[in-house]
Amino acid sequence: MGHRYEENIVRLLGERQFKFLPYSGDSLMASGAADFKIRVHDIHARETTMVCSCHTSRVKRLATAASVPFVFWSAAEDGVILQFDYRTPHQCTADANHVLVNLGYHLGRNVEAKCIAVNQLQPHLLAVGANDSYIRLYDRRMINTTKLTRFNGSSSKPDAESDNLAPGCVTYFAAGHLPLKYPRKRYRTLASTYVAFSPDGSELLANLGGEQIYLFNINHPRQPKSFDLQSFTSSLHSNGLCKNLAEGGSSPANGFSTHKNGISNGMISNGMKQNGIVASSDTPPVSSSTKWGPANSKPLPPRVEAIKCKANEKFGKQKYTLAINLYNKAIGLVSDSPVLYCNRAAAFMKRAWDGDMYAALRDCHTSLQLEADYVKAHLRLVRCLYELRWTKEALDCLQAFKSRFPDCALSQTCQALDRDIKAAIFSKTDNDSEEGSRSESQSSNGSANSSPKHRRQPQISEQEKAWRAVAYDYELRFCGHCNTTTDIKEANFFGSAGQFVVAGSDDGSFFVWDKQSTNLVQVMRGDDSIVNCLQPHPSTCLLATSGIDPVVRLWSPKPEDGRKEDREVIDSEDAAVANQRRMNADPLEVMLMNMGYRVPGLLESDEVELENRGGEANVVSCRPS
Repeated sequence: MGHRYEENIVRLLGERQFKFLPYSGDSLMASGAADFKIRVHDIHARETTMVCSCHTSRVKRLATAASVPFVFWSAAEDGVILQFDYRTPHQCTADANHVLVNLGYHLGRNVEAKCIAVNQLQPHLLAVGANDSYIRLYDRRMINTTKLTRFNGSSSKPDAESDNLAPGCVTYFAAGHLPLKYPRKRYRTLASTYVAFSPDGSELLANLGGEQIYLFNINHPRQPKSFDLQSFTSSLHSNGLCKNLAEGGSSPANGFSTHKNGISNGMISNGMKQNGIVASSDTPPVSSSTKWGPANSKPLPPRVEAIKCKANEKFGKQKYTLAINLYNKAIGLVSDSPVLYCNRAAAFMKRAWDGDMYAALRDCHTSLQLEADYVKAHLRLVRCLYELRWTKEALDCLQAFKSRFPDCALSQTCQALDRDIKAAIFSKTDNDSEEGSRSESQSSNGSANSSPKHRRQPQISEQEKAWRAVAYDYELRFCGHCNTTTDIKEANFFGSAGQFVVAGSDDGSFFVWDKQSTNLVQVMRGDDSIVNCLQPHPSTCLLATSGIDPVVRLWSPKPEDGRKEDREVIDSEDAAVANQRRMNADPLEVMLMNMGYRVPGLLESDEVELENRGGEANVVSCRPS
């Protein structure tokens, strides 16, 4: 992408959702708004031809499929997905048979549908985001539309006959570490603010409010994995360590330690959930000659070795994001080096942004898959499990480590881990227990500024728990933006083949990432306050952005002639770091800052707090090698 953009200003027409109906010659346009109503307008006749008042809350998104004539879908904060066919007369009556999905049946009265998208190459696939951390992918071919059933004062869920969802009609996706009872998430819960399919229809992008942006592969979804001693023991010769989980498990909350863990600087694999690991005496010990590094790692090509050394240098200077970017680049060139994955895991653990500890866990698994006798990778895996408060797994993994590497069991690092894990298990309270479904730590009301302790827990059906238990993990993760202030913030694919990812941010900028490496390549000032919407042109290199300002800006490449672009944010790393702090700040303070008020210490104090909170901060104390 070029570094300079031409900007044009267009006046906003309103705050509604608009979609042209397929096969209407762009003469029919559907709209949805905060008045709960959906309308269809005949542009040529300049009249409204249909008004639907079936929704009982704000209409958030509309969706169409180019190959499905005159049909569109709506998602609203009443938790209902409606399907309309303009060729069929519509009446807002109790007998209207146009409900495709009612999320409330399985999630209770407080569920909200936030976003919706249709796969243009497979229009039977419909993605829905709600006020939780899960993305739901429905197969419309397996769903019959049904009547709309309202909640009443005495019941929290519709009648059983209203449930038109067969068990196999939906696939769930969620980042493997979510939902969590983050101490730093005390001000808000998570909600999907936008979902989008890639141009080839194989990938699904989700902008998760209060967290990061996640990409899921829907054709080859990634299974959650976990450390499993029996699998490890039986496959040592093939360097196997990860086990796919065919059953649901619990995701504990997040906790932290002040002890040194002996990690130095180090793509993404997987790892989570309990599986009842027990140390086995059958694990063959490694001789005392074992080194902490990989024993059989082949040398890196000179170019990749140079990149790794530069990344290690950035790590030593505590420039962890720059180090991660360089490791990403190196892994893109050599994808089978355990050292690169292990080094990147260390950088993730030190940076400690939201989701970094789980990303480090996945890297440790990948490193051990490539080299089962990699001591550092195994110890970091234990530390990651502990930091994620998956303490039982951490203890089991540590016992397996001691059996496998008896000469390392008396090291300071190993003993510190042992003390940390046992202390965490001893002090675990009912509020931090690992019991229950992964979703139960999340509120269903989607509030961004109320304490989880005072929110009603969602009333989740057994079927919902079953769907969540087999949710697939993410493929890629994009960090740097901030998405907490609004619930309409978009993220989209950009480029002729969707080779970039773009998203708006609460700091008034929009961010551009390289999809393959996940590296941030450019940050542009798109608004004086917040950038919410980003839509690429379907056939030319043109991007439209809008936010709080009463304008839409159009961005297109300009020649790289050396002239400075006024709206380019030069230090993208600083912008990303500030956004990560902003995401974990009090929303009231963030709102005041967005309005132009200076809140002393908002961004600076968080860093000091994270460095000094010890056992409560998402920071890992590391000892560089």
